[in-house]
Amino acid sequence: MKKSIIWLLTIVMASAFIGFIYVQITYMENMIEMRNAQFSESVMRSLNSVSQQLEQDETKFFLEEDIADLGVLYPNTTNSDFSYTIPTTDGSKQLLIKGNLNSIKVKNTDSDQEQIGKSFKDKYQSVQETLKGQYLYQKGLLNEVILNILSQSSNRPIEERADSATVKAYLIQQLQSNGLDVPFEYALVNRTSGLIYKSAAFNAEKQDERNTYTQVLFPNDPIGRMTYLKVTFPTKKNVIISSIKFMIPSFVLSFILLVIFIVTITIAFRQKRLTEMKNDFINNMTHEFKTPISTISLAAQMLNDDSVRKSPTMLQHISGVINDETKRLRFQVEKVLQMSMFNRQKTTLKLQDVDANALIDNVVHTFKIKVEKYGGSIETKLDAEDPIVNVDEMHFTNVIFNLLDNAVKYRKEDTPLHLKVTTCNVDEKIRITISDNGIGIKKEDLKRIFEKFYRVSTGNRHDVKGFGLGLAYVHKMITELKGTIEVASEYNKGSDFIITLPLIK
Repeated sequence: MKKSIIWLLTIVMASAFIGFIYVQITYMENMIEMRNAQFSESVMRSLNSVSQQLEQDETKFFLEEDIADLGVLYPNTTNSDFSYTIPTTDGSKQLLIKGNLNSIKVKNTDSDQEQIGKSFKDKYQSVQETLKGQYLYQKGLLNEVILNILSQSSNRPIEERADSATVKAYLIQQLQSNGLDVPFEYALVNRTSGLIYKSAAFNAEKQDERNTYTQVLFPNDPIGRMTYLKVTFPTKKNVIISSIKFMIPSFVLSFILLVIFIVTITIAFRQKRLTEMKNDFINNMTHEFKTPISTISLAAQMLNDDSVRKSPTMLQHISGVINDETKRLRFQVEKVLQMSMFNRQKTTLKLQDVDANALIDNVVHTFKIKVEKYGGSIETKLDAEDPIVNVDEMHFTNVIFNLLDNAVKYRKEDTPLHLKVTTCNVDEKIRITISDNGIGIKKEDLKRIFEKFYRVSTGNRHDVKGFGLGLAYVHKMITELKGTIEVASEYNKGSDFIITLPLIK
């Protein structure tokens, strides 16, 4: 799959995920806003009902008080029910009338209908006038009661009109009837926000205005005597969030899909990169193999010459060239093995006691040909008195080779290359330092040079080939050998790679 196609799929999938997450977030915000509006509506409806109940209590108080007074002043008129007995003309018979303003029942006390009817006809009109007068009088008294409520109710102390226990009971009742069984705190304040009374946990200074609701009590009171009920809900946020908790699985699944997408894209790019690395590696290895094979082939042809065979000096030189190029081939083969090492959890090492000075000297001798090819020089100062270390000889040789090879790759074009390899003993350890006068490493790259596949930028240079595995391999091997590697570098001046390994006790 082409890289452009992978990028296209990445952009499309990323856009889809962003859109999906945006829709979820928008929906959640709308749900929160809707739940908040519903909560506020239920609270205000409850507070309005509390206010109405308190007004009804106020009206009931004055009605009971004033009607009781009427019962004392007008005992025969406070009841609309009545009863009258009308006698006949001769006094031998009588008519009983019982009822109220809406109905009248007539009961005769004798079976003589003619005599009773005559008496009723004479007395009915006067009874009717009497009842009408009583009704009009009582109606006027009730109007006086209503006017009394309107004029005198606000003069009562607010603590009597709306005491704390009653307000709390009404709040609980109305909130529960509107589906809000949540904790709350309340307070009663006057027009200037002066506190009249409050619940135990109500804090006027720390209250959140978004969670606090206000309702006027007794709205018909004079403006200067207005009283307000404040109710706050400390757990309102939790209630709102709990109402949309059904969306949490959706967000979790979205997050899982996002992680899977990122991992998939990362793997796709890595596989693409590994494929490109493999192809480049094969091409580079083919080129790298050609030089030593050609050299060995040329040396073998020279050995067929009788004059060469008769010259011990020439024969020794050709043998040395063949040996060096053979080592060079082996080094290239080891690079192939390095490619597969990073897929292993644990490297299998063949540890043995090795003379570090002798091994380094041998590697430098082999590498000198490549250094001299670029007009450079290599210097050794192997001063370690105790050079014996327990390492895998093959991998340790590759470590030294990689560091020297990096020095050649990142040399200065206008300055002759100079390498220096030193050894010394420090605190029962051996320290190996490989120094160069190359282009150096920038500070921002120093922390990442040992990362797998990371390559330092070389500017306009195009002859530097690699896969970002060399230094990662070096770091891995030194760590496996229970040693450490550090780097000190100054850009455009050179670098020092310092290896520290434990000695054989």
